Amino acid sequence: MNTTLGWILFSAFIIVMIIIDLGFFNRESKAISIGSALRWTFFWVLLAFAFNGLIYYTEGSDKAFEFFTGYLIEKSLSVDNIFVIILIFTYFKVPLAYQHKVLFWGILGAIVMRLIFILAGIELINRFHWLIYIFGAFLIFTGIRMLRHKDESFEPAHNPLFRLIKKWFRFTPDFVDDKFFVRKSGLWFATPLFLVVVLIEATDLIFAVDSIPAILAISSDSFIVFTSNIFAILGLRSLYFALAGLDRYFTYLKYGLAAILVFVGFKMCISEFFVIPIELSLAFIVLTLSLSVLASLALQKQPSVSD
Repeated sequence: MNTTLGWILFSAFIIVMIIIDLGFFNRESKAISIGSALRWTFFWVLLAFAFNGLIYYTEGSDKAFEFFTGYLIEKSLSVDNIFVIILIFTYFKVPLAYQHKVLFWGILGAIVMRLIFILAGIELINRFHWLIYIFGAFLIFTGIRMLRHKDESFEPAHNPLFRLIKKWFRFTPDFVDDKFFVRKSGLWFATPLFLVVVLIEATDLIFAVDSIPAILAISSDSFIVFTSNIFAILGLRSLYFALAGLDRYFTYLKYGLAAILVFVGFKMCISEFFVIPIELSLAFIVLTLSLSVLASLALQKQPSVSD
């Protein structure tokens, strides 16, 4: 399906889904209920599975395995991204009614950034094959760093991007409905909601630096890599509302993600000498994620009586 027609049809599909999402179902800023979020999450997962079936029918089992493995990696890494987004929303006290709009524009920007990253990454590896070892070593380093990294509170005031944006724009002290910019006394002001969107875009950019090389270790087919990425992040918004407040149930997920990054990095580094079958990679990822989630549920800290 990695043809011009395939790219055109998939791009048209993304545009139609975005129009349906924003134009029909979520035209107004409102709080999303957990029930609605779960239904939309199920819908996006079902849609990804249907697309995976289409790939199996048109391209065969190998491409289908590549798509599903890439989708699973991106989906699991996006959960970690969600918890960072929760910290950003909490810090800025973003009302629930405005969060959907922020995430919509954040995901729209993420789609564009992922396309650029994927095409650039594949072109670089094709031109300079030795870069695959650099990507592999980077993933191993990232996985080890994730294991050693302690959870810290979010402090945007210490973020260079935060300080830079505060210098470039005039800001209103408070939110102005769900607007990103407002005009006062003949001057344009950005609202804190705009700052939140920029920080979320920057967060996704950081996560893309990890996830794109990880998926490139699974497949060198730009169409497979891009579509698996996009299906994962299209459901990110509904997954956020489904998981918000449940972060304590995923305490050990980061250890599973770290193990996956190290495994994928190792796979890239030895790819010239030994190719790990895609079925084995998928089995390792599913088993690792399952164990980390089960460990989180079994060993989660119980609230004290005083709480």
